[in-house]
Amino acid sequence: MSTDNLLSLKDDMVAFIEGHGLRRLPGYVTEDIPSILWESEGNPDAWKDFVEMAKHAGAPFITFSEMTLEREDLDALIDQATEMNYPDEEPSELVEAQLLRKYTGMVGYIQLGFVYQGMAFLHETTTDWYERFQSLLEEMDGFHDIVIDDHDDEDE
Repeated sequence: MSTDNLLSLKDDMVAFIEGHGLRRLPGYVTEDIPSILWESEGNPDAWKDFVEMAKHAGAPFITFSEMTLEREDLDALIDQATEMNYPDEEPSELVEAQLLRKYTGMVGYIQLGFVYQGMAFLHETTTDWYERFQSLLEEMDGFHDIVIDDHDDEDE
């Protein structure tokens, strides 16, 4: 997806889903639920095919989840990046996290889903900046796990 804000796409999705007589269930399908991810194959309108498949399968609703970059989440990431590289002055993770500030308030991720015969089917739309944000979060979590593990070894 080439856009930085999925807000207008979200509005289109809502209208399309409701236009097909389906309800939206606000909810996120987590990774621990058995699921199949829809392959868009470079088609920016693949989500429409996904909604039509849900209707064809007789799904009474589509789960709908979105992620908007909140200032508090970004500030927490910047704080973690600062701690991770202390006393370095400008670690690369910190610079990258600060560059994400321009996306504050924007929708960067949308997940659609429906359940059919006990399996969750998912369609995800994401922006490049959201993927980088998630990557930085995972790096920070990995760093904190290492620090905690090292600290636990000293206590033994």
